[in-house]
Amino acid sequence: MNKPFPYTELQRRLTGTRFGGTVHFFKTTGSTNSVALELAEAGAPEGDLVIADSQQQGRGRLPGRRWQSPDGRNLYVSAILRPTTHPSKAASLTLTAGVAVAEALAVWCPGRVSIKWPNDVNIGGKKVSGILTEMRTRGDSVDFVVVGIGVNIFMKFDEFDEQFRHRATSLLEETTHTPDRIDVAEAVLRSLDRWYETYSTKGFAPVRSRWLDCSGIVDVKVTVDDRDSRVEGIVRGIDEEGALLLEDNTGSVVRILSGDVLPQ
Repeated sequence: MNKPFPYTELQRRLTGTRFGGTVHFFKTTGSTNSVALELAEAGAPEGDLVIADSQQQGRGRLPGRRWQSPDGRNLYVSAILRPTTHPSKAASLTLTAGVAVAEALAVWCPGRVSIKWPNDVNIGGKKVSGILTEMRTRGDSVDFVVVGIGVNIFMKFDEFDEQFRHRATSLLEETTHTPDRIDVAEAVLRSLDRWYETYSTKGFAPVRSRWLDCSGIVDVKVTVDDRDSRVEGIVRGIDEEGALLLEDNTGSVVRILSGDVLPQ
């Protein structure tokens, strides 16, 4: 379980996909996303990966949130993408990655995996994976997007931070036969390769359709906390750019662009 990640074997397994090129492996790093951002700024091509056995400063989407990243327990990977899309539409890549991760993990937990807007993948309603996308632009076009994916694999219930342990889970907790990290990495990245190809060639519409199929919050009453604001309503889906559609107590449907969604 604490063996160094076999990144050269992952390279071999991903041959023929856009991620079959360079894997930058670190025993430990601050954040795989931070490393990937630096590599992309220096010209690293689409498909380059950054993987670490542990992160010292793994971070979540919301300010102040950190991603627990103990040594050899989970998957911490960031992928460099260079989509030919307008920056206003690049946010939908987070949801594309969510679909990819959900489909990959469903192999081990069929019928129990769902997506929570915008960037969480759950098993039985508990968070097993988080996605952090970070974009850089050049003029009015996207220069690159880094897609960071964390998947809890070997974490035990009592190893999660106390404030999150009743809302978080791992493949160890949810399966009778826990897969190796390389098997999870291969499944997630092959799925991301397929769904990114769909996104690139057919647009967001087929991704949106699949996201709605996988979502666990459509027609659910929720509270959306976004820093100093709070909105309540019923989730009615997502729009063509990935914004959450929320029906408020007046019957109006509003677009939610950010926030933490909490089912009531």
